[in-house]
Amino acid sequence: MATAFKQIEDEAIEMARSVAYSMPIEDIDMTDSARFVDNTHWAFFERLRKEAPVHYCANGRFGPFWSVTRYKDIMAVDTNHAVFSSEAHLGGITAKDQEDDFILPMFIAMDQPKHDVQRKAVSPIVAPANLAVLEVLIRERAQKIFDNLPINEPFDWVDRVSIELTTQMLATLFDFPWEDRRKLTYWSDVTTIDVSAPDAKMTRDEQRAILIECLTYFTGLWNARVNAAPAGDLISMMAHNPSMRDMQPMEYLGNLLLLIVGGNDTTRNSITGGLLFLNENPGEYQKLRDNPALIESMVPEIVRYQTPLAHMRRTALQDTILGGQHIKKGDRVVMWYVSGNRDETEIENADAFIIDRARPRQHLSFGFGIHRCVGNRLAEMQLKIVWEEILKRWPMIEVIEPPVRVKSAFVKGYERMMVRIPG
Repeated sequence: MATAFKQIEDEAIEMARSVAYSMPIEDIDMTDSARFVDNTHWAFFERLRKEAPVHYCANGRFGPFWSVTRYKDIMAVDTNHAVFSSEAHLGGITAKDQEDDFILPMFIAMDQPKHDVQRKAVSPIVAPANLAVLEVLIRERAQKIFDNLPINEPFDWVDRVSIELTTQMLATLFDFPWEDRRKLTYWSDVTTIDVSAPDAKMTRDEQRAILIECLTYFTGLWNARVNAAPAGDLISMMAHNPSMRDMQPMEYLGNLLLLIVGGNDTTRNSITGGLLFLNENPGEYQKLRDNPALIESMVPEIVRYQTPLAHMRRTALQDTILGGQHIKKGDRVVMWYVSGNRDETEIENADAFIIDRARPRQHLSFGFGIHRCVGNRLAEMQLKIVWEEILKRWPMIEVIEPPVRVKSAFVKGYERMMVRIPG
């Protein structure tokens, strides 16, 4: 079934190719979220990698910016923290600037040294000893979720599996009230929604009001934890750490949203993407059934192929040269991880999904340098357990409809994907 609609989607991608190569290259604006909804962004990135790997868009949706689309150039930006800043007050980490009257500082949107001490405050949550504890818990929950899925009946994989598993994990990491755990999913979705799109589902003011509700809820949890003995959850870690216990409310909210989105959207969309890619590549699915040990190399290949966050942005702190282009102090520089992960000059057969790649961890999805994803090992562990438990139960899960993708040029994900488990 998936191969049938993949053919339709491939035809749409080829039609987009003619547009990508015929329009003036200076007019290409990769912040157009519509291209991510219909999965037609590939040819535009392909052209940029070939013809303008460091590309200036003077009339972008959110103002002028540079697109960096090749693997090595992205690495050069991501690891040069002295020249390329993540600071929220300079615009932050997305192509769209944070707005002056609603700035959300968070440690991923900070430079050294403040970034380092705040990141260190929460990093024990993914220390090896804690991961060993979480592994048992994740497996128990995955087993329960899978044992309650319907057989021979269509259901939404995103809702029943991807969201539920990752939201349960987030609730554990925050020690968040279990009965309210779907609030975490909601706040994650609201955080990343493109309110500037013509058909946006909510206004900017509505988005802000909901995020303030999130802050109010978590402030109650903070007040309880700060007056209790230190514990192993993220809120307690922040409340009792000297580098974070005196945060202003918007900084607290910023760090909460970072941890919520980082812990939810990335793993959630890779769980969905992995099943989609196997359906689209039946030879790889058969390869996995024949040799379940390939889960080890398949997991990072899923993360590469999905690229859950399409881009990260930096702001130039000084005039510099990148890829032969003169970047000025204050310029926005957008690293397109989704393009770098398909850079055929660095990754062999980069457009193919291959679960037994020789170097499966050669990808940009987790970032590099000081901002490398703090939860990358937890994310990979969740994906590994998901596929171990799936293969114990079913030889095949069928994707029966084209997935509905998120309208965002930042989060590369799925709103819905209907599947069926054959009986």
